[in-house]
Amino acid sequence: MKTATKTIRPLEDRILVRRVDAEEKSKGGVFIPDTAQKTPLEGIVIEVGPGREDAVGKLWKPGVKCGDRVCFGHYTGHEVILDGEPHLIMRAGDVMGVVEEDDENSNRRAMPSSQR
Repeated sequence: MKTATKTIRPLEDRILVRRVDAEEKSKGGVFIPDTAQKTPLEGIVIEVGPGREDAVGKLWKPGVKCGDRVCFGHYTGHEVILDGEPHLIMRAGDVMGVVEEDDENSNRRAMPSSQR
């Protein structure tokens, strides 16, 4: 017998985010027990809604895309369980930023974007 899997298609400017796993070890190498770990404030965007129309009827698309690693606040979004894993549905405007890995140019962050 087949088991059906649930999917959620976000509406308007909402996004579906899967939290990333909390760090189990501190920077100093000490293991952190589950009870002391903080809820992660980062996640991976799984689905993105089509966008939201303004008063004139122009469609404003979210500034994130599937696969982006994003930062958000503690009390952001609504938690849902999909296939046994916790996910969050939130407005794209609640995302504080997209995490970008850049090992090649470590001084890039100090440079204004106009000079890159």
